[in-house]
Amino acid sequence: MTLIKFCGLKRIEDIQAANKLKPDFIGFVFVAGKKRYLDPREAAQLKKQLDSSIKAVGVFIDERPGTIAQLLAEGVIDLAQLHGNEDETYIKRLKELTTKPIIKAFKIHKAEDLLPISSCSADYVLLDSGTGTGKVFDWQLIKSLSRPYFLAGGLSIDNIEKALSELEPFAVDVSSGIETDGSKDKEKMAAFAALVRDKERKSNHD
Repeated sequence: MTLIKFCGLKRIEDIQAANKLKPDFIGFVFVAGKKRYLDPREAAQLKKQLDSSIKAVGVFIDERPGTIAQLLAEGVIDLAQLHGNEDETYIKRLKELTTKPIIKAFKIHKAEDLLPISSCSADYVLLDSGTGTGKVFDWQLIKSLSRPYFLAGGLSIDNIEKALSELEPFAVDVSSGIETDGSKDKEKMAAFAALVRDKERKSNHD
Protein backbone atom coordinates (compact mmCIF):
# COMPACT_ATOMS: atom_id res chain seq x y z
CA MET A 1 0.00 0.00 0.00
CA THR A 2 1.51 3.31 -1.09
CA LEU A 3 1.32 5.83 1.75
CA ILE A 4 0.20 9.44 1.25
CA LYS A 5 1.77 12.67 2.51
CA PHE A 6 0.16 16.09 2.13
CA CYS A 7 2.90 18.68 2.64
CA GLY A 8 2.84 22.39 3.35
CA LEU A 9 -0.32 22.57 5.47
CA LYS A 10 -0.77 25.97 7.12
CA ARG A 11 -4.41 26.55 8.08
CA ILE A 12 -6.98 24.90 10.30
CA GLU A 13 -9.03 24.19 7.15
CA ASP A 14 -6.08 22.18 5.82
CA ILE A 15 -6.01 20.12 9.00
CA GLN A 16 -9.76 19.57 8.90
CA ALA A 17 -9.53 18.33 5.32
CA ALA A 18 -6.67 16.01 6.25
CA ASN A 19 -8.61 14.64 9.22
CA LYS A 20 -11.41 13.63 6.84
CA LEU A 21 -9.12 12.11 4.22
CA LYS A 22 -6.70 10.37 6.59
CA PRO A 23 -3.40 10.66 4.73
CA ASP A 24 -0.58 8.82 6.50
CA PHE A 25 1.49 11.99 6.90
CA ILE A 26 1.12 15.75 6.71
CA GLY A 27 4.00 18.21 6.51
CA PHE A 28 4.77 21.51 8.22
CA VAL A 29 7.45 23.62 6.53
CA PHE A 30 9.83 25.24 9.02
CA VAL A 31 12.02 26.99 6.45
CA ALA A 32 11.92 30.78 6.78
CA GLY A 33 11.40 32.50 3.45
CA LYS A 34 9.47 29.62 1.89
CA LYS A 35 5.90 30.49 0.92
CA ARG A 36 4.54 27.60 2.99
CA TYR A 37 6.60 28.54 6.07
CA LEU A 38 4.86 27.92 9.36
CA ASP A 39 5.90 29.27 12.74
CA PRO A 40 6.51 26.38 15.18
CA ARG A 41 3.99 27.86 17.63
CA GLU A 42 1.32 27.87 14.93
CA ALA A 43 2.29 24.33 14.01
CA ALA A 44 1.87 23.24 17.64
CA GLN A 45 -1.69 24.58 17.64
CA LEU A 46 -2.50 22.85 14.36
CA LYS A 47 -0.97 19.59 15.58
CA LYS A 48 -3.39 19.58 18.52
CA GLN A 49 -6.25 19.53 16.01
CA LEU A 50 -4.71 16.79 13.85
CA ASP A 51 -6.16 13.29 13.99
CA SER A 52 -3.80 11.17 16.10
CA SER A 53 -3.57 8.52 13.36
CA ILE A 54 -1.84 11.03 11.05
CA LYS A 55 1.88 11.65 11.53
CA ALA A 56 3.18 15.23 11.28
CA VAL A 57 6.48 15.75 9.47
CA GLY A 58 8.63 18.83 9.98
CA VAL A 59 10.51 20.04 6.90
CA PHE A 60 13.89 21.69 7.55
CA ILE A 61 16.91 23.00 5.67
CA ASP A 62 20.20 22.93 7.60
CA GLU A 63 18.46 23.60 10.92
CA ARG A 64 20.30 23.11 14.21
CA PRO A 65 19.82 19.48 15.35
CA GLY A 66 18.81 20.66 18.83
CA THR A 67 15.96 22.73 17.43
CA ILE A 68 14.59 19.76 15.49
CA ALA A 69 14.99 17.41 18.44
CA GLN A 70 13.06 19.82 20.67
CA LEU A 71 10.11 19.99 18.25
CA LEU A 72 10.10 16.18 18.12
CA ALA A 73 10.30 15.89 21.90
CA GLU A 74 7.44 18.35 22.37
CA GLY A 75 5.26 16.38 19.95
CA VAL A 76 4.84 19.27 17.52
CA ILE A 77 6.11 16.84 14.85
CA ASP A 78 6.54 13.08 14.69
CA LEU A 79 9.22 12.88 11.99
CA ALA A 80 11.92 15.23 10.67
CA GLN A 81 12.51 15.75 6.94
CA LEU A 82 15.91 17.16 5.97
CA HIS A 83 16.20 19.07 2.70
CA GLY A 84 19.56 20.78 3.00
CA ASN A 85 23.21 19.78 3.08
CA GLU A 86 22.78 17.52 6.11
CA ASP A 87 25.47 14.82 5.87
CA GLU A 88 25.99 11.57 7.74
CA THR A 89 27.70 13.39 10.63
CA TYR A 90 24.63 15.62 10.98
CA ILE A 91 22.20 12.68 10.84
CA LYS A 92 24.26 10.80 13.43
CA ARG A 93 24.12 13.84 15.74
CA LEU A 94 20.36 14.18 15.30
CA LYS A 95 19.90 10.47 16.03
CA GLU A 96 21.80 10.98 19.28
CA LEU A 97 19.18 13.58 20.26
CA THR A 98 16.01 11.76 19.19
CA THR A 99 14.68 8.29 18.48
CA LYS A 100 12.01 9.68 16.13
CA PRO A 101 12.26 8.81 12.41
CA ILE A 102 14.32 10.94 10.03
CA ILE A 103 13.65 11.44 6.32
CA LYS A 104 16.55 12.67 4.17
CA ALA A 105 15.61 14.32 0.88
CA PHE A 106 17.72 13.93 -2.26
CA LYS A 107 17.46 16.07 -5.38
CA ILE A 108 17.49 13.80 -8.43
CA HIS A 109 18.80 15.31 -11.66
CA LYS A 110 21.17 12.61 -12.93
CA ALA A 111 22.03 8.97 -12.22
CA GLU A 112 24.95 9.90 -9.95
CA ASP A 113 22.53 11.59 -7.56
CA LEU A 114 21.36 8.13 -6.53
CA LEU A 115 24.79 6.99 -5.31
CA PRO A 116 24.57 8.22 -1.68
CA ILE A 117 21.05 6.89 -1.15
CA SER A 118 21.87 3.25 -0.37
CA SER A 119 24.31 4.18 2.40
CA CYS A 120 22.23 6.99 3.93
CA SER A 121 21.53 6.26 7.60
CA ALA A 122 18.23 8.15 7.71
CA ASP A 123 15.15 6.01 8.36
CA TYR A 124 13.61 7.04 5.06
CA VAL A 125 14.72 8.81 1.89
CA LEU A 126 12.68 11.22 -0.22
CA LEU A 127 13.37 11.82 -3.89
CA ASP A 128 12.57 15.26 -5.29
CA SER A 129 13.42 17.66 -8.08
CA GLY A 130 14.21 20.39 -5.56
CA THR A 131 12.59 21.85 -2.46
CA GLY A 132 9.01 22.75 -3.24
CA THR A 133 9.69 23.38 -6.93
CA GLY A 134 6.51 21.66 -8.07
CA LYS A 135 8.45 20.07 -10.94
CA VAL A 136 8.74 16.42 -11.91
CA PHE A 137 12.16 14.81 -12.33
CA ASP A 138 13.02 11.94 -14.71
CA TRP A 139 11.43 8.88 -13.11
CA GLN A 140 13.47 6.59 -15.37
CA LEU A 141 16.47 7.37 -13.18
CA ILE A 142 14.97 5.64 -10.12
CA LYS A 143 13.32 2.57 -11.65
CA SER A 144 16.11 0.28 -10.45
CA LEU A 145 16.27 1.75 -6.94
CA SER A 146 15.74 -1.00 -4.36
CA ARG A 147 15.48 1.14 -1.22
CA PRO A 148 11.92 2.25 -0.27
CA TYR A 149 11.39 5.95 -0.90
CA PHE A 150 8.99 8.87 -0.69
CA LEU A 151 8.31 10.15 -4.22
CA ALA A 152 7.97 13.95 -4.43
CA GLY A 153 8.31 16.66 -7.04
CA GLY A 154 5.44 17.91 -9.13
CA LEU A 155 2.92 15.21 -8.27
CA SER A 156 -0.73 16.05 -8.93
CA ILE A 157 -4.07 14.50 -9.87
CA ASP A 158 -2.87 14.68 -13.49
CA ASN A 159 0.16 12.41 -13.11
CA ILE A 160 -0.20 10.36 -9.93
CA GLU A 161 -1.72 7.37 -11.71
CA LYS A 162 1.17 7.35 -14.19
CA ALA A 163 3.65 7.59 -11.31
CA LEU A 164 2.10 4.60 -9.55
CA SER A 165 1.98 2.62 -12.80
CA GLU A 166 5.66 3.19 -13.53
CA LEU A 167 7.08 3.14 -10.00
CA GLU A 168 6.48 1.47 -6.65
CA PRO A 169 7.09 4.23 -4.11
CA PHE A 170 6.78 3.60 -0.40
CA ALA A 171 4.92 6.91 -0.19
CA VAL A 172 3.89 9.83 -2.40
CA ASP A 173 4.38 13.42 -1.24
CA VAL A 174 2.27 16.22 -2.73
CA SER A 175 2.09 19.95 -2.02
CA SER A 176 1.55 22.36 -4.93
CA GLY A 177 -0.42 19.68 -6.78
CA ILE A 178 -3.22 19.94 -4.21
CA GLU A 179 -3.36 23.74 -4.22
CA THR A 180 -5.43 26.40 -5.95
CA ASP A 181 -4.06 29.94 -5.96
CA GLY A 182 -1.38 29.01 -3.44
CA SER A 183 -3.66 27.47 -0.82
CA LYS A 184 -4.58 23.85 -0.16
CA ASP A 185 -7.73 22.83 -2.02
CA LYS A 186 -9.81 20.21 -0.20
CA GLU A 187 -11.32 18.95 -3.46
CA LYS A 188 -7.88 18.38 -4.98
CA MET A 189 -6.70 16.76 -1.74
CA ALA A 190 -9.67 14.37 -1.87
CA ALA A 191 -9.17 13.61 -5.56
CA PHE A 192 -5.46 12.90 -5.09
CA ALA A 193 -6.07 10.55 -2.16
CA ALA A 194 -8.84 8.78 -4.06
CA LEU A 195 -6.61 8.21 -7.11
CA VAL A 196 -3.83 6.71 -4.99
CA ARG A 197 -6.18 4.42 -3.09
CA ASP A 198 -8.13 3.41 -6.20
CA LYS A 199 -4.87 2.52 -7.94
CA GLU A 200 -3.89 0.39 -4.95
CA ARG A 201 -7.25 -1.41 -4.96
CA LYS A 202 -6.93 -2.18 -8.67
CA SER A 203 -3.38 -3.44 -8.21
CA ASN A 204 -4.45 -5.74 -5.37
CA HIS A 205 -7.21 -7.24 -7.52
CA ASP A 206 -4.97 -7.90 -10.53
